[in-house]
Amino acid sequence: MLTGVNVVLGVSGSIAAVKTVELAHELRRQGASVRAVMTDSATGIIHPWALEFATDNEVITEITGSVEHVDLCGRSGWGDVLLLGPATANTVGKVAAAIDDTPVTTCVTTALGADVPVVVAPAMHEPMYDHPGVLDAIDRVESWGVEFVDPRIEEGKAKIATEEAIVTATARAAGDRPLADEHVVVTAGATTESVDPVRTLSNRSSGRTGRAVARACYVRGADVTLVHDGPDVPYATVERVESAAEMTAATRRVADSADALISAAAISDYTVEQAPEKIKSGQAELTLTLEPTPKLIDTVRADHPDLPIVGFKVETEGDDETLVERAREIRERAGLAFVVANDASVMGDDETRALLVDADAATEYVGEKQGLGARVANELGDHLSSRD
Repeated sequence: MLTGVNVVLGVSGSIAAVKTVELAHELRRQGASVRAVMTDSATGIIHPWALEFATDNEVITEITGSVEHVDLCGRSGWGDVLLLGPATANTVGKVAAAIDDTPVTTCVTTALGADVPVVVAPAMHEPMYDHPGVLDAIDRVESWGVEFVDPRIEEGKAKIATEEAIVTATARAAGDRPLADEHVVVTAGATTESVDPVRTLSNRSSGRTGRAVARACYVRGADVTLVHDGPDVPYATVERVESAAEMTAATRRVADSADALISAAAISDYTVEQAPEKIKSGQAELTLTLEPTPKLIDTVRADHPDLPIVGFKVETEGDDETLVERAREIRERAGLAFVVANDASVMGDDETRALLVDADAATEYVGEKQGLGARVANELGDHLSSRD
């Protein structure tokens, strides 16, 4: 996600500074090189040696005659993006007023003047975050194109956002945005059909691939709506659904404003009429009558004949030739941009193998599902640009 990106990590004096060691590790796990800059207050919370270990680079705690702020964040500087996290109320206010009395605020001023992207992750007590002056400062800094990663409001504190949210925002700020101004709807995970108030029918899909696709589209600039039976995520507006009917209805609704749909969910092919009471156990035999559910992509295609749609096809039998053949059948039937086809054996795993099938070719992907998400988002970007 951040391969080849140089991240300048500015750390100010919030107790959340203790989380920056793991944040630096996660940035590096995603491919970034990291150099840290600390305020004097931050060094009283976490020792610079800890961040030196986490970044594998010397930590800057003062600006000297070597003009470290220009070396890092100038027009020809080392950094591709400056991540200020955690950012205290004091530091945000100084950034808004262009006050440069710490190494961190001096780097931010330099970055803004040099058009280096800046991402800010605030952390403070909730009353401080709600102070009108702090909110005004945030609004002012945001008006300069700075990306704020909203804190988590818990226990009377505006706690620093999750590592996932911060890393994702940093990747979005630092990278190209081929999907900018596009609204992409992504379906993900399993759907569940109720047999009775207790029992359900479902499948083994974890939703990891769909969430990876949604995250990758967001990183590439898209406004993402994620339709799934799962938690809120920092990179998308979530439409929470359970059954196939709910997923289809929600997708039809949000598709009205969409520029593309990626149908990655493992949607139930069959449903059953729910019994009003729990079916008694111990019966020798029990027969359930299953009824087919409408195909989501066919339903959306009928509503939106020109909407670019990416489909997913899962099989449990046959070889690659069979996978490609069935992917092409669904592509032609529903007029899809391309189809991602894979064997069901990868469901629930971190690693995957898939074939991306379009009108001309079938190309293989092997690796982490995050990488497949990036591949799908890139292919979608190419498809949308070719239509312009």
